[in-house]
Amino acid sequence: MSAVDVVVVGAGPAGVAASIELARAGREVLLVDKASFPRDKCCGDGLTAAALRHLEHLGLDPGALPSWQPVDDVVLHDPAGRALRLPLPRGRGTFAAVVPRLELDAALVDRARAAGVKVADGHPCTGAEPGPDRITLELGGLGRVAARYAIGADGMWSPLRKHLGASEPARPDPEGRPGRLGEWHAFRQYFSSVGPDATSALHVWFEPDLLPGYVWSFPLPGRRANVGFGIERGRLPTRAMKALWPELLARPHIRSVLGPEAEPEGSHRAWPIPSRLHDIGLAAAGGRALFVGDAAAACDPLTGEGIAQALLTGALAAGAVVEAGPFDAAGAAANYERAVRRELLADMAVSRAMAAPLRHRKGVRVGLRIAGATGWTRRHFARWLFEDYPRAILGTPGRWAEHSLVGDGAFVT
Repeated sequence: MSAVDVVVVGAGPAGVAASIELARAGREVLLVDKASFPRDKCCGDGLTAAALRHLEHLGLDPGALPSWQPVDDVVLHDPAGRALRLPLPRGRGTFAAVVPRLELDAALVDRARAAGVKVADGHPCTGAEPGPDRITLELGGLGRVAARYAIGADGMWSPLRKHLGASEPARPDPEGRPGRLGEWHAFRQYFSSVGPDATSALHVWFEPDLLPGYVWSFPLPGRRANVGFGIERGRLPTRAMKALWPELLARPHIRSVLGPEAEPEGSHRAWPIPSRLHDIGLAAAGGRALFVGDAAAACDPLTGEGIAQALLTGALAAGAVVEAGPFDAAGAAANYERAVRRELLADMAVSRAMAAPLRHRKGVRVGLRIAGATGWTRRHFARWLFEDYPRAILGTPGRWAEHSLVGDGAFVT
């Protein structure tokens, strides 16, 4: 049996962030994933300002990603068809970008290797046994590995959580089926030969039959776009999403942005989005296991975005482990839960409150009218929407010194 300081299960953004932070603190880290990289990941591929800052801190070089696409303008379409263009700051770094997860996640795994993390992709976690001063994992192809801590970054159906007997109790979803199926469901397909409107801005349509969900078109280089839609679980039966997809694409106001030459690439894909950070367990095995990213249901309740939250929770879990040291697992769990409360729970509460009026056409119209009232509101609503500031910044004065309404974006050159 081999031994390391920490095993991180799952090599997506949350797992990589935790691994790199731990390696930088001098810990011996093994990062494992059942998939072999590069691998595709169902996602809208959008990166907020918060995500971009975390990626910059991890040392990601966006110039090394062939499909990296900065975004300067966001266009929001209300249920009546009116469009509001929101500008992001120019010449001060990047505040939003789009890049396929196929490229992003592989680049992050490479960053982990460069930081001194031992990476073992293609090796699933098949078992876990907690002990008083360590946790022992069964890893396919690697055998038993002992560690002081394990960090579960292995998705909303976390195998690590299951192996530790810490899975949430089954409960029916709004469609009457048992088990955890996520609070949102999303559907996406790549398109080529999209028109100039789709290549020049990020578009969001608030369609009346999807509220509080929305349709998106996120630009990629070479006249490509990631196009999809997200709905709350229970808004439509999941099986109806596939049937709805061609009808959404044929709606004139959406098709006019995509352009007459837009063509789908490959097959469409769907995935669940977990957004219950406020009532999910963040630790197990007495604190020897901490859960991050989708394994902590950390996606934003307003937009469904999860990359920034994954990166942040990964970093917070790593910091909690370092602060507690190898023998105080309960302290690590307490540190992590305290950090999550400070950095995320107030923002999640604001997002949930903001989502309520978006269930109605009038709420969307009023919200966009306020956002578009002046040049100042248009600029700052775009930055708030893309997590340049915390969602709850007005209600959390303790964080004011860390955030600025005039700060630069990420990757300033």
